[in-house]
Amino acid sequence: MASGATMELPDAETQFLQHDFVDGSVDYKGRPAIRSRSGRWRSAYFIIGVEMAERFAYYGIGLNLISYLTGPLGQSTATAAENVNAWTGTASLLPLLGAFVADSFLGRYRTIISASVLYILGLGFLTLSAVLHSKSSNCQDATDKDTCSPPQFEIIFFFFSLYLVGLAQGGHKPCVQAFGADQFDTQDPQENKAKSSFFNWWYFGMNFGIFVALLVLTYIQDYLSWGLGFGIPCVVMGIALIVFLFGTITYRFQKDNDNKNPFVRIGRVFIYAAKNHKTSTTEISMELEVQGILPNKGSQQFMFLNKALLAPNGSKEDRKTCTIDEVNEAKAILRLVPIWVTCLGYALVFAQTSTLFTKQGATMDRSIGSIVEVPAASLQCIICFSILVVMPIYDRVLVPIARAITRRPSGITMLQRIGTGLVFSILGMVIAAVVEKKRLQTALDYGLVDTPEVTLPINVCWLIPQYILVGISEAFSMVGLQEFFYDQMPSELKSVGLSLYLSIFGIGSFLSSFLISIIDHATGGDGQDSWFSDNLNRAHLDYFYWLVAGLSTLAFVAYLYFSRLYIYNKATVA
Repeated sequence: MASGATMELPDAETQFLQHDFVDGSVDYKGRPAIRSRSGRWRSAYFIIGVEMAERFAYYGIGLNLISYLTGPLGQSTATAAENVNAWTGTASLLPLLGAFVADSFLGRYRTIISASVLYILGLGFLTLSAVLHSKSSNCQDATDKDTCSPPQFEIIFFFFSLYLVGLAQGGHKPCVQAFGADQFDTQDPQENKAKSSFFNWWYFGMNFGIFVALLVLTYIQDYLSWGLGFGIPCVVMGIALIVFLFGTITYRFQKDNDNKNPFVRIGRVFIYAAKNHKTSTTEISMELEVQGILPNKGSQQFMFLNKALLAPNGSKEDRKTCTIDEVNEAKAILRLVPIWVTCLGYALVFAQTSTLFTKQGATMDRSIGSIVEVPAASLQCIICFSILVVMPIYDRVLVPIARAITRRPSGITMLQRIGTGLVFSILGMVIAAVVEKKRLQTALDYGLVDTPEVTLPINVCWLIPQYILVGISEAFSMVGLQEFFYDQMPSELKSVGLSLYLSIFGIGSFLSSFLISIIDHATGGDGQDSWFSDNLNRAHLDYFYWLVAGLSTLAFVAYLYFSRLYIYNKATVA
């Protein structure tokens, strides 16, 4: 009897461990991941900490970049805004490349490590370029070291370093967030609920890092040293890499499968569907019936892709066809396109916060008492502060209330959350236009239109409402977009999904740069001051803000139409 009990004990333990395994995940040694010993918040804390450091570094460079370009590099406001938008746009599109490399070749973990090393290298070069500028002969002989013109080599080296940081961010950004979400098993009800909360606290931590960067780095850059202001992010990224490696033993890794490359697999669907373009609807219906697929909303949408279920041109020799799962994956990606396009209006609003909002604030009274003057770029910390306040309220108060009403784990759908943020962003641009009109009127009333170097007697607090509204919009739309593009992509393309979300803001930055360039040329001829005149007292940023608000409103109307037609690929979130 005792002998029998001894033999049964390992079997019971094995059954327990098998029940505790996370399907599709392995640990750092390649063994099946045990739920109680890996992933979840235990791993997420490491990854959120790394994201805080990375955002501290990235935004510590980007949010005050326009001040460096118009100051030490001596560029005009319009040129500097175009360069900032071009860099931001490129940096936001590069995650598409990083996600492709991660999902097809290296995997997310190795891509994060490689991108971190490249990040540190780029930040180191950027620091060196700022130090070289401060020690250049041109600057030492100049009376105003902040506006001297650096040698061409220094300018080239600066932009090379800047775009190297953008390239590193392209590999880091989509993979870290996807890797963090991978730590939660969507098949487990509790972990699935925690994953939705993860996106909220991810964005909370990210904005805390940005908030600290705005408070600390912008002051150091404006009043102490650009070299030090660029050097600190380099050190922080080095520490972040060490922290990420420390968490390795706790992580869950996606198990490699034997399926063909997901890009090839989904690409075949479109190729086969194109080859079968002459196939009739009757043939497709018969094929669906043969495969036992009942008509549903998903099968009726984008029906031309169902043609991929048949052999090309009805060939009996070539029996290679796509499976219904592959067709559904292709449809899931195609459904995202209208949402992606209609969110570009929101990206236009987002592009103004680190460029024109900053230049707007630089002309106003930013003094606190008689000693301290707030750096113009630091005003963006109001956005971060708004997010830090709204996010816990949303996660701990609004979601439970909405969950009780709608019976959905996330409270409201992801598209409803995104749409709410879009409304706040439009309101933010309307307020920005009204405040800018007030600023221009103040310059006129006090006779300061032609003296742009004089601070206007209007307090910078007038800008607080527009920053708060943009912050609230981010708490809804940004997090909603992250979760939406992660959740609705096929399992092997989660990094690509997040890179698509980031590419919205990349294209938005390019659109903003394009609009500024066109309008600057169109309104600056015949001796007239353009909307983006270097003398902002003669510019008309208010007109541009109204234009952006109008374009965003049109995009929002289109968003409402397509979001109502959208079919979620998971019934649990519909």
